[in-house]
Amino acid sequence: MMIFALILVLSYLLGSIPSGLLIGKTFYGKDIREHGSGNLGGTNTFRTLGVKAGMIVTTMDILKGTVATLLPLMLASDVHMLLAGVFAVIGHMYPVFANFRGGKAVATSAGVLLGYNYILFLILLAVFFICLYATKYVSLSSMIAAVLAFMYSIFTGDLPLIIVVGILTIFVIYRHRANITRIKNKTEPKIKWL
Repeated sequence: MMIFALILVLSYLLGSIPSGLLIGKTFYGKDIREHGSGNLGGTNTFRTLGVKAGMIVTTMDILKGTVATLLPLMLASDVHMLLAGVFAVIGHMYPVFANFRGGKAVATSAGVLLGYNYILFLILLAVFFICLYATKYVSLSSMIAAVLAFMYSIFTGDLPLIIVVGILTIFVIYRHRANITRIKNKTEPKIKWL
């Protein structure tokens, strides 16, 4: 029971590491919560600090999910990998180190899938960039990838994967409520680099 609790707490704390805040304040002297959308995730980092910072923050956010998902293996525990991953995503959305104001669950959820099923991760990465090229909306591309992840998981017959990807898809769509409204109103910013 002790190792079970330890893994979940560590996963949450890993997810809580505010990558965007750390990179912004350390290397750019900016709190990205005071710029752009005010979000701590990779998209706002790209917009506020540029491509290099955005790539670093997105990679860090992905790896938070991956490391947390692999924790049960590292600690030789029978805690399900996906459960640990979910706690990292919760930490990313509601980080204890950043007043519970975090990101939108996309990159860290992707990291969970990278740690558990890298084929699914690669498929979703391709889907994301195809949608991004076609629509120029990061938010819409993220939501489409999340929904397709859930559809894919159903065909695997892996019940824990189906449940967790379903939960992660709900997280992603819920966290993009304002983006959905802006897309409907045609006020959602489009990327210009693709």
